[in-house]
Formats: sequence, C-alpha cells, structure tokens
Amino acid sequence: MDRVKDMNHQRLHLLYFVTEDWFFCSHFIERAVAAQRAGYEVSVLTRVREHGDRIRAEGLSLIPIEIQRKGLNPFRELSTILQLILIYRRERPHLVHHFALKPIIYGTLASWLASIEHCVNAPVGMGFVFSSSSRLARLIRPMVRLTLRALLNPSGSRVVFENADDLAEAVASGLVRSQAAVLIRGAGVDIVRFRPYPEPDGVPKVVLVARMLWEKGVGEFVEAARRLRARKVAARFLLVGAPDSESPAAIPVSQLQAWARENVVEWWGQRSDVAEILADSHIVCLPSYYREGLPKALLEALAAGRPIVATDAPGCREAVRHGDNGFLVPNRDPEALAEALARLIQDPLLRQRMGACGRRRAETEFASSLVCEATLALYRELLAGKKHANLSAAADGDMFVDRSRPHE
Repeated sequence: MDRVKDMNHQRLHLLYFVTEDWFFCSHFIERAVAAQRAGYEVSVLTRVREHGDRIRAEGLSLIPIEIQRKGLNPFRELSTILQLILIYRRERPHLVHHFALKPIIYGTLASWLASIEHCVNAPVGMGFVFSSSSRLARLIRPMVRLTLRALLNPSGSRVVFENADDLAEAVASGLVRSQAAVLIRGAGVDIVRFRPYPEPDGVPKVVLVARMLWEKGVGEFVEAARRLRARKVAARFLLVGAPDSESPAAIPVSQLQAWARENVVEWWGQRSDVAEILADSHIVCLPSYYREGLPKALLEALAAGRPIVATDAPGCREAVRHGDNGFLVPNRDPEALAEALARLIQDPLLRQRMGACGRRRAETEFASSLVCEATLALYRELLAGKKHANLSAAADGDMFVDRSRPHE
C-alpha cells in the first residue's frame, strides 16, 4: 500500500512534546495551530497545569504526562522514559517535535525504541546547563554534551536553533552535523496583538519581562536602577514575571519583595497583559546571560515599537542591532547597563527612532506567520523526503497516510 495515501484517508500525525503547558502556549501553540490548519493531526504531550483548556480549545489533542524539569531521581526518570515509549507506540506519530533539553533526550530515546523515523529537536537556547557556573551545571554538562552528540544526528532528524550563535557552536563542536542543523529564529511574535502606540506621558518606564532568574540579569538590572536613582535620573524600573520554582537560578520571593521595599524597582509579578504593559512603557531591558534561544520578550518589544537594552550575548544579539533598534552591553556589567539606559531615558527622539526600527524588523523578520511557514516547510521536507513537497493540499490526498500498519 502507498505509504502516503490510503482508503481511510487518515492524516499525517504530528506530536509536540514539551515539559510545561504554559511554555507550549507562550512559545509554540501558533505553530501547532498552523500545522493543524495545513491538514495535520496534532497532539500535544505536556505536563498539564493551568492551560489545558486553551490547548483543547484550539482543537489539539492533549496528552497529559507528569514530568519534572529538574528531576534527577533515576527511578522516576526511567519511569518517565518508559511511559514515553508506551505513548509513542500508542500514538504512532509520523513526526515528533521536542522542545528543550529533557524532552529532546527522553523523547529521542523513546522515538528510537518506538520506531518513529522523524524527529525535530529544538534546544530553545542552551539554558541553565550551559550558562550556569553552579556546581550542578558543571557536573552534568559533559554528560549532557555526550548524550546530545549521540542523539541529535539520525538521518531522519533535524535540530532547530533559534539563533546563529548556537547553531555555529553546535556544528563546530561536532554536537550536530551541519546537514541536520536548521535556523528558525525564535517563536515569532503576533504583530497585530503587539503593535506600536505613542509613548505615554510621565516619567519613562523601563520594563524587564522574564522569569525571575538570576541568569536573566535581574540583579544587574536592579543595580543599574540603583545607580541611576543615585544620579537623579528620573525613571521607573519594573520587573514583570514570577520566580520559577523548578529552576536552581530562581530568585527568592523575599529578595524581590526586599528590592520593592527599597523603592529601587517595582515588582509586578506574573502578568498576562504584557502587550498593554509594553504600550504603557518606554524602554525594554533584558541583561540576560542565560544562553537564550531568542527571548520572546525581546520580539514583543520589537513589535511594540520599544527600544531595547540587552546583553551582547547569543539570542539577545539576534534581536538587537546595536545602535539601530537598541543597545547591547557586556554581560554582568551594571555600569554599562546604567549608561545605556540613561541615554534612552533622556532622549525621547532616540527612543522613537529605535522603536520604529524595531517594529520594521518585527514585521519583516520575526512575525509569527514567518516562523510558522518555516516550520511547516521543515515538516514537509522531512515527511516528503524533499523540499517544497505540497503536503497541505488535503484534497489531492497528499496528507493522507496509512496508520493502520506499523511504520517501515
């Protein structure tokens, strides 16, 4: 029987595996919905907490799994891998898309043992393991590198990087073969929801939107704000986001509250109205040294027409062109950060010019539609064995396959 067409007219099946439902909804749901609209059957495998209803509302099949991002208990982790193998064998997807390190490692192992031919692995930045100087990160980093080198290079797989720095480093180090490495720049941004508004009146607001992790440069942001306040530079400094209880780099709530009591910064906590916050702000800052993929907060700032101050680090410099739509400063340098922020705080015309440049980049380089198109093209290439195969024309039968028999 022809593998791409059968009498049952069942669709090609994609399965997304990501640890957290909130992370899937904030970064990947647009691509899953685009795949579904292109004719794919789409399943989402994730730990379900608060966003299951949203995933189901989009018509996606939701498969709950309990997985700990920071879990190191060998018995629990082995149980998770065995559960994944059973799910993959039951669901029999034609392609699995793994996001972040643990899903990549566990999901690829499960794919091998479930005889799934095609994988797309997306590191989404190198994260805590490769950015932190902590003892735990240094201990597990060599093992993770060795494991990834073994897992990322099957012929039916691709590895999607969000920035050119991570891609070049992975290829140069032998972590990924060059033929398997693909650059798709970030998660994209909704340029309709995030759009430019005139600056609000009043004292300039500088906003940092992120999980409250030390590696996001939150401490440096607070210190820069402290120095600017001492120099009588009038501005408000806002922290928007919550600590991540599963990250070793989480900033304690007590520390965030202490900073707020000091009246150096305002901590607004987790918010769902980021578009409105950006519209009511003047400058976006992310002094991260986390080994970001491509921070979505920066893409949203571009779309909102706000200038950015960020670190000259992988991921951040993918979004910020120094002197064009913002400034890049050295890692862990609060004085350089304060100076760059002061330039923008004190120069509204510079803010407007840089914000307009950022908006143009959002429209032409980072719009969600562009990321979805690139991702679907990758799926077509893998599943058809050649580029530009038209798998979206369900009426022609190209999307239909036989799932009543084992994969060959």
